[in-house]
Amino acid sequence: MAGVLKLEPEEIFNILLTAYGPRRWWPARTPYEMMVGAILTQNTAWNNVEKAIRNFGLRLSPQFVTAVSLEDLIGIIKPCGYFNQKAAYLKQLTSWFEQYDYDIDRVRQLEGDVLRRQLLAIKGVGPETADSILLYALDQPYFVIDAYTRRLLERLGEEVPSRYDQLRQAIEAVLPRDTYVYGEFHALIVEHAKRHCRKLPACPGCPLGNICRRRLS
Repeated sequence: MAGVLKLEPEEIFNILLTAYGPRRWWPARTPYEMMVGAILTQNTAWNNVEKAIRNFGLRLSPQFVTAVSLEDLIGIIKPCGYFNQKAAYLKQLTSWFEQYDYDIDRVRQLEGDVLRRQLLAIKGVGPETADSILLYALDQPYFVIDAYTRRLLERLGEEVPSRYDQLRQAIEAVLPRDTYVYGEFHALIVEHAKRHCRKLPACPGCPLGNICRRRLS
């Protein structure tokens, strides 16, 4: 990302991969479950999403979410917070999926940019959620930008653009266009942010300490 990233993203990726190992993220039994998780995880901790997913039991399918009443769906996903909004978002996302007869292979045949426009047109699906679905459910190489990514890059001394897509495209321009790399890198950044690059940083033992501007300044 000429003019934005001074460090090599692959170097950061390799350091984090060595430190934490493969994260194998996103945990889900099916691509649809992953899509549901992408909605439920908005503005909440992952353990709350896991509670909501467990509430579905063996019923978590697009057919079930289409048929179940909004009131019952709200009750199922209550642990994840903002449940009224998220239940409506799940209904709309599932309605979009129904256009393809709930066939994930049909969806994956479409061009990534077409899918991204369709996802962003769904209420409740912003760029981060759309790119998460594209990457982890639909095998499309779109790098996921979140608050952890911004925090890490800023502390490493980068000039981080404010616009989501500008930063996403800039990172994609200097990484191999590979869904494995994108998926693992995003997951590694999240893991690193939880362990070290917190709002109040925990610098001792940080694997990126030798290249961190904040620590070296």
